[in-house]
Amino acid sequence: MNGWPFAEKGQGPKKPGLFSGLPRLFSLTQRMVSTTASLDWLQTLADSTRVRLLRLLEAQELSVSELCSVVQLPQSTVSRHLKVLSGDRWIASRRDGTNHLYRTDVSGWCEARRSLWDWVREQADTLTGKQDQQRLSQVLAQRSRSQQFFHSTAEQWDRLRVELFGKHIDSFVLAASLPADSVVGELGCGSAPLCRLAAPFVRQAIAVDSSQAMLAAARQGILSSTGVERLSNIRLVQAELSDTTLDDDQLDTAWLVLVLPYIDNPVEVLQEAKRVLKPGASLIVVDLLPHDRAHYRLEMGHLRQGVSPEQLAEWFTSSGLQAGVCRTLPPDPAAKGPALFAAVAYKSIVD
Repeated sequence: MNGWPFAEKGQGPKKPGLFSGLPRLFSLTQRMVSTTASLDWLQTLADSTRVRLLRLLEAQELSVSELCSVVQLPQSTVSRHLKVLSGDRWIASRRDGTNHLYRTDVSGWCEARRSLWDWVREQADTLTGKQDQQRLSQVLAQRSRSQQFFHSTAEQWDRLRVELFGKHIDSFVLAASLPADSVVGELGCGSAPLCRLAAPFVRQAIAVDSSQAMLAAARQGILSSTGVERLSNIRLVQAELSDTTLDDDQLDTAWLVLVLPYIDNPVEVLQEAKRVLKPGASLIVVDLLPHDRAHYRLEMGHLRQGVSPEQLAEWFTSSGLQAGVCRTLPPDPAAKGPALFAAVAYKSIVD
C-alpha cells in the first residue's frame, strides 16, 4: 500500500522494523471487527494527507479554508480527502452559517477503530506533523483576533464601515450585480446618478430627460467623474418621457426615480416605459408617499403630493405592466423630505 502516513513519497518507512507490527495489528482488528471493515480503514489511512487532516481535527474543529491554511494544499484536494474520511466515518461535520466545520469524535469510536488510529498516529509523528501543529496555532490565533474584533465592534460596525469605505459601497455592490451585457435606462434622469453608477458594469446606460439643463448637468457629472473605468457607454437622450424615442424592447431594466410628482399623465409614461422594456424586464419606481407639504407645488413644481401604493397599482394595470412588490423605504436619519416607497413592475413575457 503506497502513501503510508509515516513515509514520504518515494521513500521507505522512517522507523526501522515498522511493518513488523502489522500482522499483529491485523490480528487485533480482525478479532474485533470484520476483515472487510479493517481493510477499508487501513486503505483510508494509507494516505499521509488524510492522516494529517485527522490529527488536526482530533485537536480542533476546523473549516475547509482553515485546514487548507494549515496543510498548505488547495481546497479541491482537501475537500476530496475530507469526503473520503467522512464516507468512512472517521470525521463528522456540521453547518455554521455558510461554512461546514469538521471534527473527529474519538469518544464515539469502537475499540478497534481507536486502536488502529492510536497506532497510525504514533507512526505519523513526523516533522511535517509538527509543522502542521505550529500552523494550526497561528490559524487559531487569527480566528481569535477576528472574533474579538467583531465582538467589540458589532454595535458600531455600520458607522465604522462608512468611515473606512465610504457611504456608496453598497450602491456599487448592487450596480456590479447587474448583468454585464444589459442595457439600462434612467427615465427622468436629472443629473443621471444611476447611469453613472451602473455604467462601468453594463453594456450601455441610457439617460432620458426632457430638460436640456438637466442633461447638461448630467454631461458635466460624467466628465468630472474620476476613478471609474467606463462612462463612455452612457447615452444622453433629450425627449419627453411619454415619447422617449428609444427602440421597442430595448431596455433590460428601467428606473423611474422621483419623477411621478412632475408628470401630468403617469399612465402615458408607464405605457412608454413598457414599450421600451424587453419582455420580462423590470421597471423600478421610487417616489414620495402621500404627504402634507403643499409648498412643494410652488417651490419644486410638483403636480401631486405623493402617490399611494393603491394609486400606483392602478396606473400599472392601466399601462399594461404587471405590478410586483411595493415597500415603504426606511427613513434616512439625515433626510428631511417625506417618506419614500420602492415598487417594481414587469413587462409580461407574452402580451
